[in-house]
Amino acid sequence: MAVHIRATAVVALALVAAVSAGCSGSGSHAGPAPTSPAAGSRAPAGGGRNNPAPAPTESNPPGDIPDNQAYVPYHPAGGIFTGYTVKVPEGWARTVQKDTTVFTDKLNTVRITAAAASAAPTVGSVTHTVVPRLRSQTSKFASPKVSEVRRHAGRVVLLTYQADSAKDPVTGKVVRDAFERYAYYRSGHEVDVTLSGPVNADNVDPWRIISDSFTWR
Repeated sequence: MAVHIRATAVVALALVAAVSAGCSGSGSHAGPAPTSPAAGSRAPAGGGRNNPAPAPTESNPPGDIPDNQAYVPYHPAGGIFTGYTVKVPEGWARTVQKDTTVFTDKLNTVRITAAAASAAPTVGSVTHTVVPRLRSQTSKFASPKVSEVRRHAGRVVLLTYQADSAKDPVTGKVVRDAFERYAYYRSGHEVDVTLSGPVNADNVDPWRIISDSFTWR
């Protein structure tokens, strides 16, 4: 009889231990499940560092020359021909390469080139010689138009066109530029004044001031 009582007590203790273990386990919490990437996530546009997207042409960048811009006379100190004067915007950076002088500020440029010429430029000569040359040398050359206009210096052949600028070394951007190229001629000398800036910039008045200011010396 005593053996039966001890066996019953052992079974009872085992049941109590099992119930206690089950209760303590039910209160435990598992750690957070690992988060998987969202199904709709994508790689960054442009193909990553090793395959960057090409720089687009900026069609509407800022480029207006201020209305209060001052102008100063410029005449070359040397080169193939120095017999002219033209007003340029004051304070613009200047670079000189042989018989070409360039003034730049932000996105706008004034380029002046002198050369010997056996005959005065005409609408036909610019159309058949200058336009093909620029087409082969200029990125995305388009919309050329050649005409004869009057300026204070007299008859001038005007070539207007559009082209892409060189890529900016800092931002990598490329600007769509509008060009006005004025060809002045006198006594075997031709001076070309090329004015350029963003296509949507309002530089009609500044370009008129410069092109009208050209005088022979």
